[in-house]
Amino acid sequence: VGFVVMTPQLFINYKMKSVAHLPWRYFCYKFLNTFIDDLFAFIIRMPTLHRMSVFRDDIVFVCFLYQRWIYPVDRSRVNEFGHRGDDGDSSAGKAGAAPGKDKLGGSSR
Repeated sequence: VGFVVMTPQLFINYKMKSVAHLPWRYFCYKFLNTFIDDLFAFIIRMPTLHRMSVFRDDIVFVCFLYQRWIYPVDRSRVNEFGHRGDDGDSSAGKAGAAPGKDKLGGSSR
């Protein structure tokens, strides 16, 4: 099944014109799985049609790599944890603090 399961993510990346929301850990696991499938497709004797069907995951993987290359990562977009990639939110937290106090309200002296 491999990367074919991630095909809807290709369309999400295309519509958003960004790969900031791409699940990289899942992507790496699928890459390893696809690599092992490709390796066994050449080692084990199997029908030619099944051997060719193994490479559909490679096509989707190449599409993901192409999208990673052409679409920039929007670092100003807020992720699911409420953090931004640039330093926009960290400077806002420091500016809002009272002088002489740390983030928890205690004295910084």
